Amino acid sequence: MPPFDDLKILSGNAHLELAKDICKYLGVSLASSEAFKFSNDNTFVRIKENIRGKDVFIVQPISTPVNDNLMELLIMIDAAKRASAGRITAVIPHYAYGRTDKKDQPRVAITARLVADFLSVAGADRLLTIDLHAGQIQGFFNIPVDELTAIPMLARHFESLRGDDLVVVATDVGDAKRARSTAIFLDAPIAIIEKQRLGNNDQIESASLIGSVKDKIALIVDDEVGTGGTIMAAENALIEQGASQIVCAVTHPLLAGDASSLLKNSNIVKMAVADTVPVPQERRWDGLEVLSIAPLLGEAINRIHRDQSVGAMFDNPGLK
Repeated sequence: MPPFDDLKILSGNAHLELAKDICKYLGVSLASSEAFKFSNDNTFVRIKENIRGKDVFIVQPISTPVNDNLMELLIMIDAAKRASAGRITAVIPHYAYGRTDKKDQPRVAITARLVADFLSVAGADRLLTIDLHAGQIQGFFNIPVDELTAIPMLARHFESLRGDDLVVVATDVGDAKRARSTAIFLDAPIAIIEKQRLGNNDQIESASLIGSVKDKIALIVDDEVGTGGTIMAAENALIEQGASQIVCAVTHPLLAGDASSLLKNSNIVKMAVADTVPVPQERRWDGLEVLSIAPLLGEAINRIHRDQSVGAMFDNPGLK
């Protein structure tokens, strides 16, 4: 790619490795900045080079520690705005608080909308993200949103399983669209697990399975794995229904608490995830494969910067 004289890639501390990989794809250097905490726990950000009039992309997944990384991102956006950046795009591979996109209990906040407001007020001109928990979250923003999907990359990873013995499994009815897109790519049928969440403590009870998995390879598809409760409940349901083998494809590997240990000792023989959030070595196991999302984000940044179509990246209608 030719050099981008007016393009600047900045990164917070959440996932510096991903930002460097994106820069490598684009053939540019990561812009110099610093972000740290004072002794009073206040976050300080300084952009250490001129970005006046530049097209600025700030890479920062909202990952653990979520609130620290969110605040750091907001301050970076404000710093870029006050440094007279020409345009500011928040590149948020994982959008935290996305699960709270509606009032499903009395007197609760809709934090997915609240975070959207934070980003807009801070000064972001557009958002680039991957596999939101619910597509309607795009409507919470009054700025352009480009939502990419890791489905093609993850589906290609399991292409060798294509055939009569493969069935794609959605972990709940809300994930049926994601599973169907994967199934179209792999030319496979789908099954859906009816899921019931118990309270606010991440406990899952799987009630029933729609579709047949008996004597088939079951590919579980989900947008994120947190405590592993949803996937473990799906695994139990699939074993009860006679699945011969279980594999898994997940976009966001949050792997909170004992999730790594649970999944390592489960009947899931392989799990493929995208590196939308960092996956430290101590949370990895032999059956986990971490795929780089940097080329996808890098190409989207290239297209946004050049005012080209981002949607054209997904030329297969089954993957849109």
